Amino acid sequence: GAQIIDLMMLVIDVTKGMQTQSAECLVIGQIACQKMVVVLNKIDLLPEGKRQSAIEKMTKKMQKTLENTKFCGCPIVAVAAKPGGPEAPESESPLGVSELIEVLKSQAYLPSRDPSGHFLMAVDHCFSIKGQGTVMTGTILSGSVNLGDNVEIPALKVTKKVKSMQMFHTPVTYAMQGERVGICVTQFDPKLLERGLICTPESLHTIHAAIVSLKKIQYFRGALQTKAKFHITVGHETVMGRVMFFSPAPADFNEEIKENVFDFEKDYLYQEEYLSKDSNSSEESKENDQAGEVQLPRQQWALLEFEKPVTCPKLCLVIGSKLDTDIHANTCRLAFHGILLQGMEDKNYTETFLPKLKVYKLKHKEGQVERVMDDYSVIGRSLFKKETNIQIFVGLKVKLSTGEDGIIDGGFGQSGKFKIRIPDGLKPDTKMLLAVASKKKSKAGKGDTTKEDESSKNDSAQPVTISLHFKRYVFDTQKKMIQS
Repeated sequence: GAQIIDLMMLVIDVTKGMQTQSAECLVIGQIACQKMVVVLNKIDLLPEGKRQSAIEKMTKKMQKTLENTKFCGCPIVAVAAKPGGPEAPESESPLGVSELIEVLKSQAYLPSRDPSGHFLMAVDHCFSIKGQGTVMTGTILSGSVNLGDNVEIPALKVTKKVKSMQMFHTPVTYAMQGERVGICVTQFDPKLLERGLICTPESLHTIHAAIVSLKKIQYFRGALQTKAKFHITVGHETVMGRVMFFSPAPADFNEEIKENVFDFEKDYLYQEEYLSKDSNSSEESKENDQAGEVQLPRQQWALLEFEKPVTCPKLCLVIGSKLDTDIHANTCRLAFHGILLQGMEDKNYTETFLPKLKVYKLKHKEGQVERVMDDYSVIGRSLFKKETNIQIFVGLKVKLSTGEDGIIDGGFGQSGKFKIRIPDGLKPDTKMLLAVASKKKSKAGKGDTTKEDESSKNDSAQPVTISLHFKRYVFDTQKKMIQS
């Protein structure tokens, strides 16, 4: 229902200032609304002599709070809606409310509305009227509705005909996006629906998982970690869901991303957590980032897997929260928001749908050169465990720390050692380095380490290492290793 608010009033107790819940309302406003008026209420509780200065102080404080939001510079009005509180006599007239009405008039505007597309309405109240039928009242989020239309209540898989409609006690035959309306249907028990969505028949989808483009909410203190569970608010429901974050491949970090579409042809990089300025950004992005300034992608996505299926329209707003946080803790529970780009309606989406999603992890293994076989091949160790099937790695490219490119040729013996072919041959320096290392080994074996030997040991470089880099797609059933 908050998705179609055109102007919000944020009401603040002038004696307390911004509370946790006010901050959460501000966050929802930033996600779902364009204009705001701040109302400082309960000014009657301020002693008259200090009232003006206290209001000014709180006004300044609010201006500072709103500085980095889209509501920067919005009007701030001080009122006492009910001086003396609920017990005060009715004769007490409110303070500042006429000024507030003038401000609201000045801020009011005609929002742009569109009657096209599927009808979708957020119902917030359902009751019966004797002799008439059952009335569902709410706000039309999209499309329009006419007398006699069929509407579906997707949560109950029921379709009903619109018998009559009213808008503010006036009968109407038509209503469209943005309007508040009461829709009357017959033979429907109001106890079955307290609130929820109604729509054009067959226009909503029930999904088990979704791909969402998302942004972290700056006031949320924790990290957003892959595999974590959040309360996901989507459509008209809040359900538990597990997340997996991913971003464009590092080469595409700065590429313009098309809005409201997801490209299944592209490769995406798996992230252990959502990348933000304060996250311990993934190793890969650290490596790509020589300047020391953490590079952040323009857009990040998440795969959301719901604990129970949800019914919602395409491209709907999604908010992820940690609602189990202590309500009295001074912390924002809303963690991220985004747009649902692709829902997965198949219950077996892990087999039918996820393999299309090309999210990969970068894998990196390191070993060492054991010895030289000839000018074009070396034996390596410590890259694989003894029980590893080296056959599946044959043909993969590796790089020596001395710069040569090699190809894994096969296993060597039983202890996990392997042979590497060096197509362009070993450099003379590398052969020298490896010859010194193997000489040392044989000398050390005889146990006659001399003083000279000690000093040459200190001079000698590190052993020659072997690096194997490949990527593996998270949802690839064959677990293939891929090198560019």
